[in-house]
Amino acid sequence: MMDVSMIGAGLIVIGVGIGIGRIGGSAMEAIARQPEATNKIQTAMLIAAALIEGIGFAALFAA
Repeated sequence: MMDVSMIGAGLIVIGVGIGIGRIGGSAMEAIARQPEATNKIQTAMLIAAALIEGIGFAALFAA
């Protein structure tokens, strides 16, 4: 029998994947529009992805 926490963990992983995917896609669009700002965009993208992943880990431990 499937536990409710397993469903929650699956939803968390899906949400984190979607969030990081959207960040990456948006960063690629931004770099294509302004190639001279690549370093700033990549830095902001990595920080945002790390924050999302950290929140995902915390939620997984809570589930």
